[in-house]
Amino acid sequence: MTKFLERKFACLRSIALISFAMAIPAGRAAAQTNPSAATANLASTPVALPLPEFHEDWNSISIATSDLTAAPPLLGETDDLPQNKFIRQLYQVQWRPMDPLDLYVIRPRGAAKPRVVLYLYSFPEDTDRFKNDAWCTRVTSGGYAAIGFVSALTGHRYHDRPMKKWFVSELQESLATSVHDVQMILNYLATRDDLDMSHLGMFTVGSGGSIAVMAAAADSRIQSLDLLNPWGDWADWLAKSPFIPAEERANYVKPDFLAGVAPLDPVKWLPKLTTQEIRMRVVQDDSIMPKICREKMEEAAPKTAEIIRYGDGRALYEASAGGRTFDWIKEQVQAAHSTTALAREPKTPIDVPAAGDSIH
Repeated sequence: MTKFLERKFACLRSIALISFAMAIPAGRAAAQTNPSAATANLASTPVALPLPEFHEDWNSISIATSDLTAAPPLLGETDDLPQNKFIRQLYQVQWRPMDPLDLYVIRPRGAAKPRVVLYLYSFPEDTDRFKNDAWCTRVTSGGYAAIGFVSALTGHRYHDRPMKKWFVSELQESLATSVHDVQMILNYLATRDDLDMSHLGMFTVGSGGSIAVMAAAADSRIQSLDLLNPWGDWADWLAKSPFIPAEERANYVKPDFLAGVAPLDPVKWLPKLTTQEIRMRVVQDDSIMPKICREKMEEAAPKTAEIIRYGDGRALYEASAGGRTFDWIKEQVQAAHSTTALAREPKTPIDVPAAGDSIH
């Protein structure tokens, strides 16, 4: 993406902030500490958006109990270069005050209505991957559309907060709002006439997998999940993961904090995904997820889920390099699943030894 676009969006964010602030009822504007862009149509003079009194339910994975009103999407740029096999569009979408989200819609060139895979990587990854032409070529090869975005309090969505507040310190918000984002993104995609929404899949990594599990539990439109090292089992994870700064850990094992994230634990929601096709890939030497957390996530997965354990990251790389990591989710969204969850056979976990280990 060009620096021109970055400057353009910075300007749009500044202008849109004025419009969005005007739409917030008196008494609530002063409480907003996270100013950013709105996604109104900025081609004309900014007009106050008619938003209701805002409320978002962080205790529910469903958007049904939240007031999320989508503003019209703002198209920032279209990359349609003849030498590329894809067309990439960058939109700014928004449904809560002061939290615009950059949404990448990447379609294979020449495909009328490609099937769709959503890509959600782990905190703290931003959108750089979606701007990479080689990545876009791989994910769209075979005729599939790729939708890229990042979770709450991640990358460009982290701003205007004290540095001590981050994805984990605000874990309930980070998870709940991101799960809601997935559903709102699907609502937007369903309004387009250039995508086939009949069999959706999600490719996810780390915290993205946690969010995808809950989004699939809340929204049956998500029918296939590829989960690479998904985070979960929050009580053990917060107490034992090296990812948590030692000086902050005591704050995250307090009863009030654990109670806030308990309804948003993938371990709770994984067993309910009985109609989805699921693959869970686990790297055994991943330091972010302690062994007990990996085991509880595997135990919670439906018996029909495909579980692959890699001895180390090198073994995963050797099995997934060259774009092969995306093959499974593409196959799922392309297949017309005629078998029911009850008819599918339980799967036995597959153990792939570390790259230097003997298979014998």
